[in-house]
Amino acid sequence: MSKTITRLFDNYSDAKTALVDLETLGIPHDDLSIVANNVDGAHGDRDRDGDHGSVNDHGDVTRGTSTGAVLGGAGGLLAGLGLLAIPGLGPIVAAGWLAATAAGAGIGALGGAATGSIVGALKNAGHSDEEAHVYSEGVRRGGTLLSARVPEDRVNEVEQVLQRNNAVDAGTRGSAYRQDGWNGFDENAPAYSHDEVLAERSRYGTANELTGARSSF
Repeated sequence: MSKTITRLFDNYSDAKTALVDLETLGIPHDDLSIVANNVDGAHGDRDRDGDHGSVNDHGDVTRGTSTGAVLGGAGGLLAGLGLLAIPGLGPIVAAGWLAATAAGAGIGALGGAATGSIVGALKNAGHSDEEAHVYSEGVRRGGTLLSARVPEDRVNEVEQVLQRNNAVDAGTRGSAYRQDGWNGFDENAPAYSHDEVLAERSRYGTANELTGARSSF
């Protein structure tokens, strides 16, 4: 029997390091997924075919989504990182099974956005309602989600990898959000702007990642 382990990271670089560590442990690519905020375009603004993604009034990427990009591919999961639209998150890049589940049947639709529910995908993977809402809100505010489906006898090993790479505690972060009047993730809420994400990251001491030059995958 397997269990899904998901963690939120304020820094994409921490999530990337954790992902590489999990790949080194032998966790199959099919069991890994990453969903990262891309409001600053740090991960590029083109899909694998060279088409630009556009952003509508809700901050959703409405072009440039492809099945191959979402599902990942050879050379490590990050080789398949691609633009994706999931309601409420704003511009994101993603790869792996969680993104595919959240996008649903919309993956690869010609000229259209992939639409679905990130909260529903997380709950379907076994996370509590509280965790699903906090993790989704965390991405909306500039964070990165990393998920791994692992056998029960490897849960502790995987959790240690995530924690040593500065994973965020969902309970603590949820409490911080609620102190500002937050009641849960709302996919109809406007996406965070670049400046709002910068302010959010400054709050947790991670603003430097948003102020630098474009990063590589």
